[in-house]
Amino acid sequence: MATKRDYYEVLGVAKNASEADIKKAYRRMAMKHHPDKNAGDKAAEEKFKEANEANEILSNAQKRAAYDQFGHAGVNQQAGGGGQGGFHQGNFTDAFGDIFGDLFGGGRGRGGQARQEQQNRGSDLRYEIEISMEEAFHGVTKNIKFSSFAPCEPCHGLGAQKGSSKIKCTTCNGHGAVRIQQGFFAIQQACPNCHGSGQVIKDPCTSCKGQGRMHKAREVSVKIPAGVDTGSRIRLSGEGDAGESGGGQGDLYIDIHVKANTLFQREGNDIHCEAPIAFATACLGGEIEIPTIDGRVKLKIPPETQSGKTFRLRGKGFKALHGGGIGDLLCQVNIETPINLTEEQKNRLKEFSTLIEAGGKKHSPKSSSWFDSVKRFFSRT
Repeated sequence: MATKRDYYEVLGVAKNASEADIKKAYRRMAMKHHPDKNAGDKAAEEKFKEANEANEILSNAQKRAAYDQFGHAGVNQQAGGGGQGGFHQGNFTDAFGDIFGDLFGGGRGRGGQARQEQQNRGSDLRYEIEISMEEAFHGVTKNIKFSSFAPCEPCHGLGAQKGSSKIKCTTCNGHGAVRIQQGFFAIQQACPNCHGSGQVIKDPCTSCKGQGRMHKAREVSVKIPAGVDTGSRIRLSGEGDAGESGGGQGDLYIDIHVKANTLFQREGNDIHCEAPIAFATACLGGEIEIPTIDGRVKLKIPPETQSGKTFRLRGKGFKALHGGGIGDLLCQVNIETPINLTEEQKNRLKEFSTLIEAGGKKHSPKSSSWFDSVKRFFSRT
């Protein structure tokens, strides 16, 4: 198995990088290596997945602390696993709580009960969903289908046959923990027979074999708010795997990916686009129609507009996901050079060019300034 690269190295940030720096670096990597922009490029696809994994760990304060202290070993069950149809399964909870609790005591008291609830709780699930930029702009509701553990219906998730009850575990004598002597150290850990509960099922349910849960196909409706971007995550509490023996359900995490758009590019809450304008419009001024995600608008072009000029349309960008205003649309206009000219049109342009040249520098200030700079440069060499 290939050795994983350092997550900070993957995103190109320092180990003391702020949350904002990590988010910015992730967006840059995601845009650069996204499969939509690198069709068929396996290397780019791997880098995209690598950046996703690094962001998942470093953008979470708890996971980042575990990674900083223990490296990949500290988060190897938290980075998300492979799956089908955008679905992943993994435990997003703290992997170290049980270990230190078992080493330094606990029993079936306060610590033992907490461990049992933690152990019986179902796994958190992760689902990746792709939406269009229009859907990210307006918000959308999506139905997702996946398979997960659900409480067993015949035994209502308890794992025991109807009328049957749990009995005291003979391995730990009902304490939920066993003590193992290792030289000078006595290590206490959860009972391997009852998994820390202190009780075992006498007559297991024949449907779920005593687990209290079974795999089931499910469909969940997800409301995606306006303003989400690639890397946004939605948490659906209690929609993950059902736990064993009546344990609580995990959560479902929806990871958002926004597809690239041929007309628009997003930067924060602002939207960027380009529009061609005719040479005559640039000279004399006029009005053009440009697209926005929310519909078409008229853009007034002032006379003597230069190619590359950017116009800002206030309030035509994305809504801030957590409040704080609305972004803008920035439209850059580029002058389109006429093609397929007739002889008459060419002659008219020559006449026009002669008139412009006769006017001197006043008609071409940028060209004049550029040529003056060129002369000064070569005069020094």
